[in-house]
Amino acid sequence: MNAKSQVEVSSMDTVKLLAAVVLIVAAILGFYYFDDYSQLLRVLGLLLVIGVATFVAYQTVVGRTVWQFASDAKIEVRKVVWPSRQETVQTTLIVFVMVLIMGIVLWLFDMMLGAILRMLTG
Repeated sequence: MNAKSQVEVSSMDTVKLLAAVVLIVAAILGFYYFDDYSQLLRVLGLLLVIGVATFVAYQTVVGRTVWQFASDAKIEVRKVVWPSRQETVQTTLIVFVMVLIMGIVLWLFDMMLGAILRMLTG
């Protein structure tokens, strides 16, 4: 069973999210507007404003929900049993061989159909 929860978004949350978007857009525009300044300073300024925008967005219900989703996804990634290097190489070789075999089979099938078509059309 899947229980859906309703998230109430207040008008203040909307204003905060809009402010975060405006901050990010202003930071990007500022990055290109101040082209004559050092790129390091522009990147640091851009990262600082994005950090502030993220903090503002986190203050909303939607922002906290997105943060919780990212945290849960990180936990789930840790639970995954990743294949070893040997298993990855073996699987890659199997896929490569199967693609090669299927390519040859389809090529032969195409040649056969082409020969039949040439025989029928003269």
